[in-house]
Amino acid sequence: TFFRTRTGLGEGNPSRFAPRQVLFAHAAISDPRVGRLLHGQRIARQGFGLAEASERDMDLVLDDWRLARERSGAMRALAGGEGFQLDLVLTPTQPILLQGEGGFSRKGPRPEQASWYYTLPHLQVSGRLEREGRWRPVRGQAWLDREWSSTLLDPAAVGWDWTGINLDDGAALTAFRVRDARGKSLWTGGSLRTADGRLWTAPNGAVAFEGGRTWTSPRTGAVYPVAPTVRLMTPAGERRWVLTPLFDDQELDSRPSGGPVYWEGAVRVPGGSGYLELTGYAAPLRL
Repeated sequence: TFFRTRTGLGEGNPSRFAPRQVLFAHAAISDPRVGRLLHGQRIARQGFGLAEASERDMDLVLDDWRLARERSGAMRALAGGEGFQLDLVLTPTQPILLQGEGGFSRKGPRPEQASWYYTLPHLQVSGRLEREGRWRPVRGQAWLDREWSSTLLDPAAVGWDWTGINLDDGAALTAFRVRDARGKSLWTGGSLRTADGRLWTAPNGAVAFEGGRTWTSPRTGAVYPVAPTVRLMTPAGERRWVLTPLFDDQELDSRPSGGPVYWEGAVRVPGGSGYLELTGYAAPLRL
């Protein structure tokens, strides 16, 4: 995951060292044999070819990490961390999926609480993974989200729950809710694109995250709902998926790179697999 933020600092400073833009990034491996995330992170002010984000195409660099679109349309990803390195090629197999209203995804009751947001589900992955000094070939499926915004969360919001699922039949499920301090949904959204390309975009109130088993972090004391049931109230009737984590301890502490503590990990559903993100449980999230 790569992030780019405008700091509001040094806007009138002509120095190339002025921290007008900051890039930070996280990479993690979920390995049940380890039982926790293996994690790496980077942070730097933009500039000097060491930390750059192109405004013309997908081309991000942060020290020795890279995410860039190649001429073929595939994407190359290089990243690593605690005991691992990734060198992956991600090839689209489906058209871009525009979230929200033609890519404008509401996140709250006020119109400015929104993001521009698109998804590339069912990416074909090939490449290699290094663990403990040994490289091995890997292949599989992936999911890419691209989102940008100037104002995102309502002041009453403390965090969100989000999931993206590649379903085995070629369908793609996105679901999220923004929560307040009582755990009530302030806003919900998502989409379901079927294998034949039909897209349903969920209006506010048509998505629910319910119940399920929780896990308490021994490090932060945060209680995460790691196995929720996601419900979509579609015009054709209710659809539901029970999410099961690959393992419970997929908490990510990004405070060394200026981020929060949150839970982000691999999950399975009957007939698919993907990712679940749970923020604002260790402490209210401030963006």
